[in-house]
Amino acid sequence: MHVIVTGGAGFLGARLIQQLLAGEASIEGQAITRVTSIDLAPCPVTDDRVESLTGDVADPALIEQALGDDTGAVCHLAAVVSSQAEADFELGMRVNLDATRTLLEACRAHPKRLRFLFASSLAVFGPGLSQPVPEAIGPQPRSSYGAQKAMGELLVNDYSRRGFVDGRVCRLPTIVVRPGKPNQAASSFASSIIREPLAGVEAICPVDAGLPLWLSSPRAVVANLVHALSLEGEALGDWRTLNLPGITVTVNEMLDALERQAGTAVRDLVRFEPDAGIDAIVASWPGGLETERPLGLGFRADSDFDAIIQAYLEDELDN
Repeated sequence: MHVIVTGGAGFLGARLIQQLLAGEASIEGQAITRVTSIDLAPCPVTDDRVESLTGDVADPALIEQALGDDTGAVCHLAAVVSSQAEADFELGMRVNLDATRTLLEACRAHPKRLRFLFASSLAVFGPGLSQPVPEAIGPQPRSSYGAQKAMGELLVNDYSRRGFVDGRVCRLPTIVVRPGKPNQAASSFASSIIREPLAGVEAICPVDAGLPLWLSSPRAVVANLVHALSLEGEALGDWRTLNLPGITVTVNEMLDALERQAGTAVRDLVRFEPDAGIDAIVASWPGGLETERPLGLGFRADSDFDAIIQAYLEDELDN
Protein backbone atom coordinates (compact mmCIF):
# COMPACT_ATOMS: atom_id res chain seq x y z
CA MET A 1 0.00 0.00 0.00
CA HIS A 2 1.26 3.45 -1.00
CA VAL A 3 0.73 6.64 1.03
CA ILE A 4 1.43 10.26 0.08
CA VAL A 5 2.57 12.68 2.82
CA THR A 6 2.65 16.39 2.03
CA GLY A 7 5.07 18.30 4.23
CA GLY A 8 7.22 15.18 4.49
CA ALA A 9 10.40 17.24 4.84
CA GLY A 10 9.15 18.82 8.07
CA PHE A 11 9.82 17.41 11.51
CA LEU A 12 6.24 16.18 11.95
CA GLY A 13 5.91 14.79 8.43
CA ALA A 14 9.22 12.95 8.65
CA ARG A 15 8.26 11.37 11.96
CA LEU A 16 4.90 10.34 10.56
CA ILE A 17 6.61 8.69 7.58
CA GLN A 18 8.94 6.77 9.89
CA GLN A 19 6.02 5.45 11.90
CA LEU A 20 4.02 4.50 8.82
CA LEU A 21 6.93 2.48 7.44
CA ALA A 22 7.57 0.91 10.85
CA GLY A 23 4.26 -0.90 10.52
CA GLU A 24 2.36 1.30 12.96
CA ALA A 25 -0.55 1.76 10.54
CA SER A 26 -2.54 -0.25 8.06
CA ILE A 27 -5.17 0.65 5.50
CA GLU A 28 -7.99 -1.84 4.99
CA GLY A 29 -5.77 -4.49 6.51
CA GLN A 30 -2.85 -3.79 4.18
CA ALA A 31 0.58 -2.74 5.40
CA ILE A 32 2.13 0.47 4.09
CA THR A 33 5.08 -0.46 1.87
CA ARG A 34 5.82 2.80 0.06
CA VAL A 35 5.59 6.52 0.90
CA THR A 36 5.91 9.57 -1.35
CA SER A 37 6.87 12.86 0.33
CA ILE A 38 5.80 16.10 -1.36
CA ASP A 39 7.50 19.22 -0.05
CA LEU A 40 9.77 22.09 -1.03
CA ALA A 41 12.76 20.10 0.28
CA PRO A 42 13.70 16.40 0.16
CA CYS A 43 12.41 14.16 2.92
CA PRO A 44 15.18 13.53 5.49
CA VAL A 45 14.08 9.92 6.09
CA THR A 46 16.72 7.64 4.56
CA ASP A 47 14.75 4.60 3.43
CA ASP A 48 14.51 2.99 0.01
CA ARG A 49 10.75 2.91 0.44
CA VAL A 50 10.55 6.72 0.50
CA GLU A 51 10.36 8.82 -2.68
CA SER A 52 10.79 12.59 -2.44
CA LEU A 53 9.04 14.89 -4.88
CA THR A 54 10.12 18.50 -4.43
CA GLY A 55 7.91 21.30 -5.63
CA ASP A 56 4.69 23.22 -5.09
CA VAL A 57 2.09 21.14 -3.26
CA ALA A 58 -0.61 23.14 -5.08
CA ASP A 59 0.70 21.99 -8.49
CA PRO A 60 -1.79 19.48 -9.98
CA ALA A 61 0.92 17.92 -12.18
CA LEU A 62 3.06 17.14 -9.13
CA ILE A 63 0.11 15.54 -7.35
CA GLU A 64 -0.74 13.49 -10.44
CA GLN A 65 2.87 12.31 -10.57
CA ALA A 66 2.67 11.12 -6.96
CA LEU A 67 -0.63 9.26 -7.19
CA GLY A 68 -0.49 5.65 -8.27
CA ASP A 69 -2.82 2.70 -8.64
CA ASP A 70 -1.55 1.36 -5.32
CA THR A 71 -2.16 4.65 -3.45
CA GLY A 72 -4.43 4.17 -0.46
CA ALA A 73 -4.17 7.45 1.40
CA VAL A 74 -3.03 11.07 1.37
CA CYS A 75 -1.79 12.70 4.58
CA HIS A 76 -1.93 16.47 4.09
CA LEU A 77 0.41 18.12 6.61
CA ALA A 78 1.98 20.86 4.44
CA ALA A 79 1.03 24.35 5.59
CA VAL A 80 2.07 27.97 5.82
CA VAL A 81 2.13 28.57 9.57
CA SER A 82 0.23 31.16 11.56
CA SER A 83 2.35 34.34 11.62
CA GLN A 84 3.57 33.72 8.07
CA ALA A 85 -0.01 33.25 6.82
CA GLU A 86 -0.95 36.48 8.55
CA ALA A 87 1.95 38.36 6.96
CA ASP A 88 1.52 36.89 3.45
CA PHE A 89 -2.18 36.38 2.74
CA GLU A 90 -1.72 35.16 -0.83
CA LEU A 91 0.84 32.52 0.13
CA GLY A 92 -1.32 31.30 3.00
CA MET A 93 -4.34 30.97 0.74
CA ARG A 94 -2.35 29.13 -1.92
CA VAL A 95 -0.82 26.54 0.38
CA ASN A 96 -3.42 26.24 3.13
CA LEU A 97 -6.55 26.36 0.97
CA ASP A 98 -5.78 26.01 -2.76
CA ALA A 99 -3.43 23.05 -2.26
CA THR A 100 -6.04 21.31 -0.10
CA ARG A 101 -8.64 21.67 -2.85
CA THR A 102 -6.11 20.50 -5.48
CA LEU A 103 -5.32 17.39 -3.45
CA LEU A 104 -8.98 16.64 -2.84
CA GLU A 105 -9.78 16.98 -6.53
CA ALA A 106 -6.93 14.63 -7.44
CA CYS A 107 -8.23 12.10 -4.91
CA ARG A 108 -11.74 12.51 -6.28
CA ALA A 109 -10.47 11.54 -9.74
CA HIS A 110 -8.70 8.45 -8.42
CA PRO A 111 -10.48 5.13 -9.13
CA LYS A 112 -10.41 4.22 -5.42
CA ARG A 113 -11.96 6.12 -2.52
CA LEU A 114 -8.75 7.23 -0.82
CA ARG A 115 -8.33 7.99 2.84
CA PHE A 116 -7.58 11.69 3.30
CA LEU A 117 -5.94 12.82 6.54
CA PHE A 118 -5.99 16.60 7.03
CA ALA A 119 -3.94 18.28 9.76
CA SER A 120 -6.01 21.19 11.06
CA SER A 121 -5.43 23.31 14.15
CA LEU A 122 -6.97 24.64 17.34
CA ALA A 123 -6.52 28.02 15.58
CA VAL A 124 -9.92 27.48 13.92
CA PHE A 125 -11.41 28.66 17.21
CA GLY A 126 -11.49 32.22 18.52
CA PRO A 127 -11.72 33.87 21.93
CA GLY A 128 -14.72 34.01 24.21
CA LEU A 129 -15.79 30.36 23.85
CA SER A 130 -16.63 28.20 26.85
CA GLN A 131 -13.76 25.83 27.54
CA PRO A 132 -13.01 23.07 26.90
CA VAL A 133 -14.29 23.86 23.41
CA PRO A 134 -16.63 21.17 22.00
CA GLU A 135 -15.82 19.54 18.66
CA ALA A 136 -19.18 20.44 17.19
CA ILE A 137 -19.06 24.18 17.88
CA GLY A 138 -18.65 26.31 14.77
CA PRO A 139 -15.13 27.65 14.07
CA GLN A 140 -14.64 31.34 14.83
CA PRO A 141 -11.02 32.00 13.78
CA ARG A 142 -9.23 35.27 14.47
CA SER A 143 -6.36 34.74 12.02
CA SER A 144 -6.00 34.02 8.32
CA TYR A 145 -4.30 30.72 9.21
CA GLY A 146 -7.25 29.68 11.34
CA ALA A 147 -9.72 30.69 8.64
CA GLN A 148 -7.83 28.74 5.99
CA LYS A 149 -7.72 25.65 8.19
CA ALA A 150 -11.45 25.99 8.95
CA MET A 151 -12.22 26.12 5.22
CA GLY A 152 -10.08 23.03 4.70
CA GLU A 153 -12.04 21.21 7.41
CA LEU A 154 -15.33 21.94 5.67
CA LEU A 155 -13.95 20.82 2.31
CA VAL A 156 -12.74 17.47 3.69
CA ASN A 157 -16.07 16.88 5.40
CA ASP A 158 -18.07 17.69 2.28
CA TYR A 159 -15.87 15.58 0.00
CA SER A 160 -16.35 12.74 2.51
CA ARG A 161 -20.11 13.26 2.62
CA ARG A 162 -20.21 13.06 -1.16
CA GLY A 163 -18.17 9.85 -1.13
CA PHE A 164 -15.22 11.40 -2.99
CA VAL A 165 -12.75 10.63 -0.16
CA ASP A 166 -12.72 8.85 3.19
CA GLY A 167 -11.70 11.88 5.23
CA ARG A 168 -10.45 12.42 8.75
CA VAL A 169 -9.61 15.90 10.11
CA CYS A 170 -7.29 16.21 13.12
CA ARG A 171 -7.19 19.52 14.97
CA LEU A 172 -3.65 19.58 16.31
CA PRO A 173 -2.74 21.17 19.64
CA THR A 174 0.36 23.35 19.83
CA ILE A 175 3.23 20.86 19.52
CA VAL A 176 6.09 21.08 22.00
CA VAL A 177 8.95 20.59 22.17
CA ARG A 178 9.81 21.08 18.49
CA PRO A 179 13.49 20.48 17.68
CA GLY A 180 15.62 22.79 15.55
CA LYS A 181 15.28 26.53 15.20
CA PRO A 182 12.23 28.78 15.72
CA ASN A 183 9.90 29.00 12.72
CA GLN A 184 7.28 31.58 11.73
CA ALA A 185 4.47 30.04 13.76
CA ALA A 186 3.03 32.41 16.37
CA SER A 187 3.33 29.54 18.85
CA SER A 188 7.02 28.98 18.12
CA PHE A 189 7.95 30.48 21.50
CA ALA A 190 6.25 27.55 23.27
CA SER A 191 9.07 25.29 22.13
CA SER A 192 11.79 27.96 22.32
CA ILE A 193 11.26 28.64 26.03
CA ILE A 194 12.07 24.98 26.72
CA ARG A 195 14.47 24.04 23.90
CA GLU A 196 16.82 27.03 24.09
CA PRO A 197 17.31 27.08 27.87
CA LEU A 198 18.06 23.34 27.85
CA ALA A 199 20.82 24.18 25.35
CA GLY A 200 22.12 26.98 27.59
CA VAL A 201 20.72 29.75 25.38
CA GLU A 202 18.46 32.63 26.39
CA ALA A 203 14.87 32.52 25.13
CA ILE A 204 12.23 35.22 24.76
CA CYS A 205 8.62 34.67 25.81
CA PRO A 206 6.30 37.17 24.07
CA VAL A 207 3.09 36.36 26.01
CA ASP A 208 1.87 36.58 29.59
CA ALA A 209 3.06 33.91 32.04
CA GLY A 210 -0.54 33.09 32.95
CA LEU A 211 -1.66 32.33 29.37
CA PRO A 212 -3.09 28.78 29.14
CA LEU A 213 -1.99 26.71 26.13
CA TRP A 214 -3.37 23.46 24.69
CA LEU A 215 -0.27 21.32 24.15
CA SER A 216 0.87 17.93 22.93
CA SER A 217 4.24 16.27 22.44
CA PRO A 218 5.46 15.24 18.98
CA ARG A 219 5.27 11.62 20.18
CA ALA A 220 1.58 11.87 21.05
CA VAL A 221 0.64 13.84 17.93
CA VAL A 222 2.36 11.40 15.56
CA ALA A 223 0.79 8.43 17.36
CA ASN A 224 -2.62 10.08 17.05
CA LEU A 225 -2.16 10.84 13.34
CA VAL A 226 -1.20 7.20 12.73
CA HIS A 227 -4.27 6.10 14.68
CA ALA A 228 -6.52 8.46 12.72
CA LEU A 229 -5.24 7.09 9.43
CA SER A 230 -5.77 3.49 10.57
CA LEU A 231 -9.36 3.95 11.79
CA GLU A 232 -12.18 2.75 9.58
CA GLY A 233 -14.32 5.63 8.36
CA GLU A 234 -17.46 4.12 9.87
CA ALA A 235 -15.98 4.57 13.35
CA LEU A 236 -15.80 8.32 12.79
CA GLY A 237 -19.41 8.73 11.69
CA ASP A 238 -20.74 11.51 9.48
CA TRP A 239 -18.66 14.33 10.98
CA ARG A 240 -14.98 13.65 10.36
CA THR A 241 -13.41 16.41 12.47
CA LEU A 242 -11.63 15.46 15.71
CA ASN A 243 -10.12 17.55 18.49
CA LEU A 244 -6.85 15.73 19.10
CA PRO A 245 -6.16 15.22 22.83
CA GLY A 246 -3.76 17.52 24.63
CA ILE A 247 -3.14 19.01 28.05
CA THR A 248 -3.82 22.53 29.32
CA VAL A 249 -0.69 24.19 30.72
CA THR A 250 0.05 27.84 31.45
CA VAL A 251 3.38 29.34 30.42
CA ASN A 252 4.30 29.60 34.08
CA GLU A 253 3.51 25.91 34.64
CA MET A 254 5.73 25.06 31.66
CA LEU A 255 8.59 26.96 33.27
CA ASP A 256 7.92 25.27 36.62
CA ALA A 257 8.34 21.91 34.88
CA LEU A 258 11.51 23.15 33.18
CA GLU A 259 12.91 24.13 36.56
CA ARG A 260 12.06 20.72 38.02
CA GLN A 261 13.80 19.01 35.11
CA ALA A 262 16.86 21.25 34.73
CA GLY A 263 17.15 23.68 37.63
CA THR A 264 16.61 27.34 38.44
CA ALA A 265 19.54 28.62 36.36
CA VAL A 266 18.02 27.08 33.24
CA ARG A 267 14.61 28.59 33.97
CA ASP A 268 16.22 32.00 34.46
CA LEU A 269 17.34 31.93 30.81
CA VAL A 270 13.73 32.73 29.83
CA ARG A 271 13.07 36.46 29.53
CA PHE A 272 9.62 38.03 29.01
CA GLU A 273 9.26 40.63 26.24
CA PRO A 274 5.61 41.26 25.28
CA ASP A 275 4.81 41.15 21.55
CA ALA A 276 1.31 42.41 20.82
CA GLY A 277 1.15 40.79 17.39
CA ILE A 278 1.99 37.31 18.64
CA ASP A 279 -0.16 37.71 21.74
CA ALA A 280 -3.18 38.71 19.64
CA ILE A 281 -2.96 35.46 17.67
CA VAL A 282 -2.04 33.01 20.43
CA ALA A 283 -4.37 34.45 23.07
CA SER A 284 -7.28 34.00 20.65
CA TRP A 285 -6.75 30.21 20.71
CA PRO A 286 -8.55 28.16 23.35
CA GLY A 287 -6.61 26.75 26.26
CA GLY A 288 -8.46 23.45 26.10
CA LEU A 289 -10.56 21.35 23.73
CA GLU A 290 -13.23 18.74 24.44
CA THR A 291 -11.79 15.31 23.62
CA GLU A 292 -14.28 12.78 24.98
CA ARG A 293 -15.07 11.32 21.56
CA PRO A 294 -11.42 11.00 20.39
CA LEU A 295 -10.38 9.42 23.69
CA GLY A 296 -13.23 6.95 23.28
CA LEU A 297 -11.90 6.12 19.81
CA GLY A 298 -8.45 5.26 21.17
CA PHE A 299 -6.58 8.55 20.78
CA ARG A 300 -4.29 9.53 23.66
CA ALA A 301 -2.84 12.53 25.49
CA ASP A 302 0.43 13.15 27.32
CA SER A 303 0.25 12.61 31.07
CA ASP A 304 1.74 16.00 32.05
CA PHE A 305 4.24 18.61 30.89
CA ASP A 306 7.13 17.03 32.79
CA ALA A 307 6.63 13.94 30.59
CA ILE A 308 6.69 16.14 27.47
CA ILE A 309 10.06 17.61 28.48
CA GLN A 310 11.38 14.15 29.30
CA ALA A 311 10.29 12.87 25.88
CA TYR A 312 12.19 15.73 24.23
CA LEU A 313 15.31 14.94 26.25
CA GLU A 314 15.10 11.29 25.22
CA ASP A 315 14.17 11.79 21.55
CA GLU A 316 16.35 14.78 20.69
CA LEU A 317 19.12 15.53 23.17
CA ASP A 318 20.05 11.87 23.71
CA ASN A 319 20.64 11.64 19.95
